[in-house]
Amino acid sequence: MPRSSQQTHARIVDAAHVMFWRNGFVRASLDDIADQAHVTKRTLYQHFRSKDDLMAAVLSQASELSMQRLRRYFDQTYDTPAACLDVLFGDLAKWAAKPRWTGAGFTRVAIELADLPGHPARMVARRHKQTVEASFVAMLEKTNVPSAVERAREIMLLWEGAMTLTLIHADRGYILAAAEAAKRLLENRDAISPSRKHRAGHISPALNPEAQVPPGYGEQARGIRGHRR
Repeated sequence: MPRSSQQTHARIVDAAHVMFWRNGFVRASLDDIADQAHVTKRTLYQHFRSKDDLMAAVLSQASELSMQRLRRYFDQTYDTPAACLDVLFGDLAKWAAKPRWTGAGFTRVAIELADLPGHPARMVARRHKQTVEASFVAMLEKTNVPSAVERAREIMLLWEGAMTLTLIHADRGYILAAAEAAKRLLENRDAISPSRKHRAGHISPALNPEAQVPPGYGEQARGIRGHRR
């Protein structure tokens, strides 16, 4: 691709990033993006076959930049995993304090395109989240945390939940609460992992849909669900 064409390509991606984050992935139009990039719509189509492809390209670039930032933290050496979590969640709180913060684009695109699981942008978002979770696993393994895979998944839930609730309520206290909860998870290293509980046949009452219900209610409910099919 000639240099001038590469520059135009990059300008379109940067403009699309601005418009997607400002207006949403669904509401932002190609006309708006072309205007923001100072190109014609015809030129835009010469670089991207569709809005779907452009969305995927924008998220791919955002994923690379995001992981570069996160790796600066994950690649450092910490005395304890809790120290790493303090830094990570602290940086998240600073990011969320920026004016007009709109949360993570990867989560937003999955919500906006919830009925399109095979959409290329959702596939990029899924890969990004998997990479972040794998980075948590590697960090925990490096600091010799038992059941690193299970703990990383729990921390990932707190990480994502903190971003979502902070966006909904405009309250960064959720990030601080998530950080403390994540550190408490790591302090309880003797807890039975979810996978071992399932192997032992244990089901938490809170997760058992038939726990603490009158006799026969479960059969009745299953009959109703079967009728609805």
